[in-house]
Amino acid sequence: MRTLIWLGCILTVMGLAFWAYRENYRTQAAISEMSQIRREIALMRDDLGVLRAEWAYLNRPTRLRELVDLNFDRLQLIPMRAGQSVELDNIDYPAPPPPPEADDQSDSEEQQP
Repeated sequence: MRTLIWLGCILTVMGLAFWAYRENYRTQAAISEMSQIRREIALMRDDLGVLRAEWAYLNRPTRLRELVDLNFDRLQLIPMRAGQSVELDNIDYPAPPPPPEADDQSDSEEQQP
């Protein structure tokens, strides 16, 4: 009986050691994956900073003014003035289409078998 208890304890310790060994490698793999993701995030943030700088450089008012002047004949862009804006109430929107007549619907329902 005593040998069975010792054998059970030894097998339990070996099972727990194997479980701890596997969990250690799973944890190491998760830590490695997390560090790789953090590196990718850092690279993407750097790329985003470069893209923002390029956007700011391309949207400089002096550069845009030069482009408008160069392409004035084709685009005919002029600066906006305060009097060019209107209230939304002053805009004429197209009228909505009229609803279908009730007679048309009743005729089509009668024709269906």
